[in-house]
Formats: sequence, structure tokens, C-alpha cells
Amino acid sequence: MHYGYIGLGNLGGHLAESLIRAGFQVTVYDRDAKLAERHRALGATVAGSVADLAAGVDHVFTCLPSPAVSEAVLAEMLPALRAGATWIENSTLGRDDMLRLAALASASGIDVLEAPVTGGVHLAARGEITVLAGGPETLFEAHRPALEAIGGKIFHMGPLGSAAVIKVITNMLAFIHLVADGEALMLAKRGGLDLGKAWQAITASSGTSFVHETEGQLILNGSYDIAFTMDLALKDLGFAMGFGREFGVPLDLAGVVQQTFVKGKAAYGGAAQSTQIVKLLEDVLNTDLRAPGFPARLE
Repeated sequence: MHYGYIGLGNLGGHLAESLIRAGFQVTVYDRDAKLAERHRALGATVAGSVADLAAGVDHVFTCLPSPAVSEAVLAEMLPALRAGATWIENSTLGRDDMLRLAALASASGIDVLEAPVTGGVHLAARGEITVLAGGPETLFEAHRPALEAIGGKIFHMGPLGSAAVIKVITNMLAFIHLVADGEALMLAKRGGLDLGKAWQAITASSGTSFVHETEGQLILNGSYDIAFTMDLALKDLGFAMGFGREFGVPLDLAGVVQQTFVKGKAAYGGAAQSTQIVKLLEDVLNTDLRAPGFPARLE
């Protein structure tokens, strides 16, 4: 199969690279030409526009920052895609957005598979990120080799829209864990503990989490460089709160964390690293959470 990949940012760039490394024929496009050219050096063909890419491939992956951008790109793709092509969406969308855009694609004879990913940019770079798929099982199986190229663990969650729900749930938990980890590390620091040893002890305890073991290292380094922004965190928390209202589930912790991220954006800007949410506590207490020996970025 000849795949197109649109959206070569922090996450999508790695996913496209994994397809190329796996031997798939890949054509790429990004409005930042430098990102696209980087993939030419890896063996991809570079398209001059969304429409040019769509006209020359069998199926298209996208990884884009918001539902509005996904909708705009889809509108450019649809007139050029061949009937029977598949649009595979790696972006994080709300369920309603996913279903609405899928209906537009289906009306043009285009199949749709949602496949948001979770686990962090560092796992995407290694081809080990988790893929959460939603859509017809036959379509999932048809594209399983490509999904296995970009991810380590692949889950078919059910019909279209189901992957959007579980992806939002996983991100909601990650942001709650992140705020909690900042509070835990600050307790350790203000309690006079060695932060490096405290991190190790928590990692080996019942209180550990994936976020502590990964993003906790970036906090202790001081880079906070998780390649995920405050704006993206607020987008996902907004989806979570919407599901809470729709399904009748009170989300007390998620609501508090959402307001914490509103404060974080006000303090540092929407483009700031989401991990900098912990810096709010560091700043108000005038106490940093640095420890030697921790990486600036996850590998």
C-alpha cells in the first residue's frame, strides 16, 4: 500500500518515519516544508500540497493539532482521494467530531479508521507507542501492518468513536497524575529528602505511575520538555469534561486539574510544555524540583 502522511510535528513526524522504516511507500506533506524535507532524506516522497498528496496515494494518515485543522485538511483531501481509500486519523478528536468528519468522508466514498496514539513522543520515536483504533474490524485488519509499524501495542476498541473516548480517558488520567506527581515531589523536597532517591523510591512503590516514571524525570531535570503543550492538554481535558456531562459522570479531579491548567496557560502561555504545570507550585513556593542525573528529553 502507498500511504500518505499529513502532519509531521512532534508526534506525526515520528509515526511517518516508522512507516518509512518499515518499508512502506510513503508520501508526506506538512505546511512546514522543512519538516517534509527531513522525511525526503529518509526515503519519502514529498508532496506540494494536501491535494497533490491525496491524488497520488492509496490511503492517508493525518496527525493534526485540533478538530478544526483536521476538518480543513479533510476538505482538501476529499476531492482528490480515490473512492475506496481510507483516511486514518492519528489526531486526538472528540467523539462527536470524529463521527461528523467520518460522515463527510463516507459521503465521498472514503473509509475511515480512527487511530489515536498514547504513550508519549519518545515511544513514538521508537515505534513503540500504543495505538487505539476504532472503526470496522475489516478495515482495522486491512491496515494492521501499518498500525503495527507505528505502534508497539495495538487495540481495536470497537466502532468509530470508541477510540476517541478511551484516548481522552487516558489523557485525562495522565494530567491528573502529572499534577499529583508535582505535589508528591514537592512534599519530598520540602520534607528534606534527596529528590533523586525520592523519585527512585516512588518508582519502586505502589504510588508509581507511567507519568511519574517518564515526565517526572523531565521535571527533575528542569527542561519539562515532553513535546506536548498546555493548549493540547486543555483541549483534551475539555473533551473529558464533555464526556462527563454526556455520560452523567462527575469528574471532580479532572475539573480541578482543568482549572490548574487554565492557571498554567495564564502563567506560561498555551505553547508552554504541559509538564510545566508543576512549575506553578515551584513558583508559588519559591522552591525548585531539580535533581542531578535526569535527562532533558526522554529517549
